[in-house]
Amino acid sequence: MPDDRGTINGIPVLRVTRQGPDALHFIQAPLEPDTEVQLALDWERRFDHMQQHSGQHLITAVADQMFGCKTTSWELGHQQSTVELDTPSLTADQVAALEESVNEKIRARIPVVVRHLAEGDAEGDGVRSRGLPDDHSGPVRIVSIEGVDANMCCGTHVSNLSDLQVIKLLGSEKGKKNKTNLIFLAGNRVLKSLAQSHTTGKALTSLLKSGPEEHVEAVRRLQNSLKQLQKNGLNLQRDLAVLIAQQFKSNPAREPVFVLHRKDGDSEFMNIVANEIGTGETLLFLSVGDEKAAGLFLLAGPPQAVEKLGPRVAELLEGKGAGKGGRYQGKASRLGRREAVKALLWEFVNPGSSEQ
Repeated sequence: MPDDRGTINGIPVLRVTRQGPDALHFIQAPLEPDTEVQLALDWERRFDHMQQHSGQHLITAVADQMFGCKTTSWELGHQQSTVELDTPSLTADQVAALEESVNEKIRARIPVVVRHLAEGDAEGDGVRSRGLPDDHSGPVRIVSIEGVDANMCCGTHVSNLSDLQVIKLLGSEKGKKNKTNLIFLAGNRVLKSLAQSHTTGKALTSLLKSGPEEHVEAVRRLQNSLKQLQKNGLNLQRDLAVLIAQQFKSNPAREPVFVLHRKDGDSEFMNIVANEIGTGETLLFLSVGDEKAAGLFLLAGPPQAVEKLGPRVAELLEGKGAGKGGRYQGKASRLGRREAVKALLWEFVNPGSSEQ
């Protein structure tokens, strides 16, 4: 369970931890010993933790009573909390029945009572417990939901189940070691979640031009349309790659170096161009991505030339690459240095001459 926050004489409390019977407060600035202090508690945080913690006790007790599902651990999360139950699964009907039962007990306004017993007191026998810490000293604290549960616990709790307001079980999911995680919200978290869902629903209604009951289908249609557009875009990219290669091959005066950059291309586009042109005689330098930023590159051509030039091209582009069989491809950090690569290739095919 998360610790409290607040201030001591106006100084923020960063952390609170237990050391034996004492609570240690870590603060941003030191205080002189024996200073009289005023503590201010972050009540919103405290009350939220009280609601979630008492909610967990209630869920744990009722899940055990209804289905024999023992709680093996739990987590009070920043937005939602989880109870780990020692069962492989819970059905949707079981989750619904459990939610109905815990909320019935909230509406019944059952008191939550704290008692302190001496260690070893027989009255503490039979209460739920994971055991006492090794450094424990002093009385044992028992938190009871009257007629429902009694649990050894040192955490903060509400004084009546009605303070929980409501519990919403968000569902269950497969946990570790054949266990089930039950996800829940309690109290004000339910209200906040509902408000957020309403705000999101209004925004989606405006964007999708449909009511909340049609949101899922509207998004599904958009996803299908996007997939089709992406498919069409890929087909156009492939057709363009083939066309570019054919235009180069049909030129009787084609040069020994071919350089091409496309901002919206990908590695498949570059490989199609290289495959269509062929790399028996021509040195190809292809790149895709933002001209002034990072992207991908492909050097293709006669294997011996590519093997020699590939690492130098990657170095000029401040990138990394690898290759074999007349192909060297990789990632470039600075595509803006393509002209330097072009000059390198022309110098290789025509030593001592300037770029064509």
